[in-house]
Amino acid sequence: MQKIIVVVGPTAVGKTSLAIKLAQQINGQIISGDSMQIYREVSIGTAKATEEEQAAAPHLLINQKSVFEEYSVKDFVADATKAIDKTIQIKKMPIICGGTGFYINALINKLQLGEPGEYETSVEPKFEVFLAEHGPEKLWQLLQERDPQACEKIPVENTRRVLRALTVIDRTGEKFSQQQAQIKPRYDALLIGLNSERQLVYDRINKRVDIMMTEGLLDEAKFIYENRAREYQILQAIGYKEFFPYFEGTSDLNTCVEKLKQASRKYAKRQLTYFRNKLTVNWYDSLNDPNYFEEILTKVEQWQNE
Repeated sequence: MQKIIVVVGPTAVGKTSLAIKLAQQINGQIISGDSMQIYREVSIGTAKATEEEQAAAPHLLINQKSVFEEYSVKDFVADATKAIDKTIQIKKMPIICGGTGFYINALINKLQLGEPGEYETSVEPKFEVFLAEHGPEKLWQLLQERDPQACEKIPVENTRRVLRALTVIDRTGEKFSQQQAQIKPRYDALLIGLNSERQLVYDRINKRVDIMMTEGLLDEAKFIYENRAREYQILQAIGYKEFFPYFEGTSDLNTCVEKLKQASRKYAKRQLTYFRNKLTVNWYDSLNDPNYFEEILTKVEQWQNE
């Protein structure tokens, strides 16, 4: 089974920096595992690798699509698989780096999310209609009736995942929880996770937002706002919709910045929850442990020789 390295963790914890150092040390090539960095028009709010960082180590799957093009997890799996194959062909180690847990999980494991063996993320329209008419609680209860075990891991408010689970059950005739239990790995993936004390991570997030503001985040957000009539994925990204009240004149800029910081902190918490519950990760403290990189290198060397 092909070996790949995957760098995960909450936002602002240093994933890109680590991936670059690893790529330089072990002859690797970086493949973005982020759902938004594929888009050309947005770089600041998506924390895309800078030109200098891209020059320090090759990066794939960034700047390849317009924000107005559809791009699903199914597309990502297909593109990332090709990128891994190309990386192997030039005798480099694939290093997947990103914080979108669902995308990474779908890549390294053979998840059944639609038709058997497929990575389709569309949902059955009848369930969307049910949600609109009856609300999240009733939708979740519908899943509870069909797959109680799945409900133990899916909160009521995560309607997207509830919709997906109901769709899988409807299309395959099997319980969503049973299919998740049958996950088979596509790669021999070494998952390296970065994290630290919660307050340190939150402080980094707050500081990152302040830096993004000086780099022109508001201009990117204005571009997204001015094109909000068009339905596209970036509208849901953290970092842009938080400024809409400012552009509409219903909130001041400082309030919107604080809301962005809060949303980013909550997102970091969700990221950690997903990685801990869905993936087997080797965790390292990137902010407190001065030897964390050497420890990771040792782990990589051992894994490569297995």
